[in-house]
Parts: sequence; C-alpha cells; structure tokens
Amino acid sequence: MTGRAAPATPPRDLRLTYGFATDRGLRRELNEDSLIASEPIFAVADGMGGHAAGEIASGICVRTLGDSPVIGRHLPEFSAADLEELIEEADHEIRRQTGGQAGTTLSGVVLVQEAGMPYWLFFNVGDSRTYRLSQGRFGQISVDHSEVQELVDVGSISAEQARTHPRRHVVTRALGTGDDAEADFWLMPVEEGDRILVCSDGLSGEITDDGIYGVLSGVRDPQEACDELVEATLRSGARDNVTLIIIDATGVDGDAGMQATAPRGGTFAADVGHAVETGSHPSPPGDGPMPAGAHAVRLTDPEDGAPGR
Repeated sequence: MTGRAAPATPPRDLRLTYGFATDRGLRRELNEDSLIASEPIFAVADGMGGHAAGEIASGICVRTLGDSPVIGRHLPEFSAADLEELIEEADHEIRRQTGGQAGTTLSGVVLVQEAGMPYWLFFNVGDSRTYRLSQGRFGQISVDHSEVQELVDVGSISAEQARTHPRRHVVTRALGTGDDAEADFWLMPVEEGDRILVCSDGLSGEITDDGIYGVLSGVRDPQEACDELVEATLRSGARDNVTLIIIDATGVDGDAGMQATAPRGGTFAADVGHAVETGSHPSPPGDGPMPAGAHAVRLTDPEDGAPGR
C-alpha cells in the first residue's frame, strides 16, 4: 500500500525587506531607467534610444509587469512561461508605440512558489544585472547579452578588459528593438538571509563586483546599501543613469531537498527615474562563488540582433 505525500506548506514567516534608488548620473540629461519594486516582482529596465525614447520603452516595460495579477500576492504559483508572456507583451507594446526606434534591457526576480516552497525566478534580457549574496556566496546570476560578453566567452578579451572596451554598451538582446528579445530564466530556492541586487549597467559599469560585494556584505539596511552604492557611482564619475533594488529574505524554513533548476518555460511600477514602494528594511550575508545548477534557458532560438545604446 502506498500513500501520497502531503504537499509542502510555504513558510508563513518568509518576509522580504527591500530598498531602491535611481539617479540620472553626472553626464546624462535624462534618466531613461525605470524600476518596479512591488512583491513579488522586482526589476530594473534600462531604456535605450535617447530624446526620451528610452524613457518610454523602460516605462512601458515596468508598467506591464506592474499590471500583472500576481502583484501584491505572497508566493504565487507563477512560472517562467507566465513571466515570458508578460515580457513578450512589453516587447510588443514598445514596438507598437515607438516603431522599433527605442528599446530597453530588463533584469529582475519574482518570488514564486514551486511544489509548496519558495523560489527565486530570475530573468534577464540585455546587460542589466541581477546578483545574489547567499550563505557566504556572492555572484552574478544573470548573463550579459552584449558584444563584450561574447568576446569574454570565447576568450578574446578578459572580464577586466570588457569593462573599458569601446563596444561595451552594445547589447545583443533588448525589448522593443532588434531581432532578439528573448529572456533567460533561472529558478533557485530561497535561502535564509538571501540578499538580491538588481541593477542597471550604470552601477556595474562603474563599480567592480568586489566593490559591490563590499557594500552588500557590510551594510545591513537595504535602503542604506542602495544609497551607498549610488554615492559610489557618483564618486566614480556616474557616466550613465544608475538604478538598483536590494531585496532581503528572512524567515525561510522547510528548505530541505530543494534544488536549483533551469525551467523552460501596495502595487507599484515606477517610470523613469522615480519610484514608489511598499516595503520595509534589513538582513545581511557573506562571500564566494555561486552554487552550481543555475543555467540560462532559451525558450526559442531566434536570430541574434545587436542594438546599441
């Protein structure tokens, strides 16, 4: 005689606290970044196109995410396929409104429920980034869709050379423009004390990963950490708009047996350079490489385009 295992119960005490910040920087006339920080969706969109066109593209992107029916829900059942539909909707709407003359990157995370347990559903299009500091390990979850990343991947240049390469701002995937708007997705279990950073390349292009880690591991309050990272970019020259979100997870339990996988498959959306949120604050972490098991998965395989900004 066999019995059916009872479904796992999501941790009732799991709590997210978060902060965010955005700044025009020291050299740009406009802030073309937008962000959304409303549980369970956290994302940064970095607009491309200039003359307010990029602002339109990134704004459409975060408003589309903000209109999702899962906004305001704690640990919804929400798959990569569900998220892909939203991203495709944003891509189509940007193209409709701008005629393909503007685009945006998009990177972020959704807190979801899989088999009754909490998971991070990470997603990325372009060269905005998502990092994770977890159980003493720090690393970039997303993979840049850029010309220089492709050069790094084949060994033509080093990661350090990529930081100053003249083609470093040319992306190979973007929403709203070019031939490739496909997102990558990663599904990873939430662990106690997780700290997630989502940012535009205005941060990662000015501050090294070591510098980012120093602030994430040393500043407990997520809003204070956001503010400190913005100040660091300003001290470094802030050649681009900078936008970031830091999310902390506490009260996690019942995580035995969970594995990282790569599946197929108050409300808020902030336009251009400003934001409203409904979170509170704190909880810190550690250092080292990210665990194995997270890999980007393409749902389709369109031709690569190369929109620049």
